[in-house]
Amino acid sequence: MPKRILQGTVVSDKNDKTVVVRVERRFAHPLLQKTVRRSKKYKAHDEQNQVKTGDVVSIEECAPISKDKRWRVVTVHS
Repeated sequence: MPKRILQGTVVSDKNDKTVVVRVERRFAHPLLQKTVRRSKKYKAHDEQNQVKTGDVVSIEECAPISKDKRWRVVTVHS
């Protein structure tokens, strides 16, 4: 089964080897057909502490690393 890959913006890099990534999704409201934006925050593993706040990154699903971390940083876009 392929692993999910999401793209989002880093909102916090204060923890050691961990970044918080906000992923935004857009969808049409079922009744009003207006585009709605929803966001969710994921904790992702960053082994070298190379990602900084404001960077756009791709994160990939992985086996649980800690209580909250189930994602790993794959690529940094900016």
